[in-house]
Amino acid sequence: MNGSEITVVQAVVLAVVQALTEFLPVSSSAHLILVPKVFGWPDQGLTFDLIMHLGSLTAVVAYFRADLWAMLRGWTGSVTRRPSHDVAAARLAWLVILATLPAVLAGLAFGDLVETQARNPKLIAVTLAVFGLLLFAADRLGRRLRGVDAVGWRAALLIGIAQACALVPGVSRSGATMTAGMALGFTREAAARFSFLLSVPVITAGSLLHGVEVALHGGNGVGLLPLLSGFVVAAACAYLCIAFFMRYILRHSLTVFVVYRLLLSATIVYLLA
Repeated sequence: MNGSEITVVQAVVLAVVQALTEFLPVSSSAHLILVPKVFGWPDQGLTFDLIMHLGSLTAVVAYFRADLWAMLRGWTGSVTRRPSHDVAAARLAWLVILATLPAVLAGLAFGDLVETQARNPKLIAVTLAVFGLLLFAADRLGRRLRGVDAVGWRAALLIGIAQACALVPGVSRSGATMTAGMALGFTREAAARFSFLLSVPVITAGSLLHGVEVALHGGNGVGLLPLLSGFVVAAACAYLCIAFFMRYILRHSLTVFVVYRLLLSATIVYLLA
């Protein structure tokens, strides 16, 4: 079976799942592996994966458009040595670039291995639980005193290494980066903001990679309506998810997401048993 068998309903469900789990600390890769298995759906194919990534990218760029525009202008000014450039925005842009490098290098080195060996429900159950407990510890024990302006090159590099770990399904890119951020003393809001800004180059790189694969090998053709439905739903749901999460963490802990991860892990173990 291939991606051509994806229906509009399946496209919408997968888009909702991807959009919500991409930015919540619960692992989108785990859900996108498990949901089709549970319902017996065909693999969605590279083309649909590309469209969902573009939907998520559209959402995060739209939500953080002011930050990203300031960072782009500041970074450009720092490269061209324009005296009036925004130094703080330029510094943040360079830190995001630095934090992206570990994931890029890990993807190049281990991407094929992860795709072929790590898409295992047993491994997903373990990573959901272990990294959920690490998230809980960082959320409870972190000092939560530092803002985004306090991110330095060491913190950016450590957060970037945490992001690279999210190549393994079940880890969660947002969960790993927020765990690292809070463990380093950043507030929940600062850890989430840096994590979401960091998602822009990562999702862009992933989209480009999927685009190249589709161009070279084909993408298991999906109908136009499922593709459009997937993109619109993924973009809209991802935007609403980011807006909700950024408000939620101002007043609440991340315990509910930890509990969800542990319950999902236990469910997988039960089903496998």
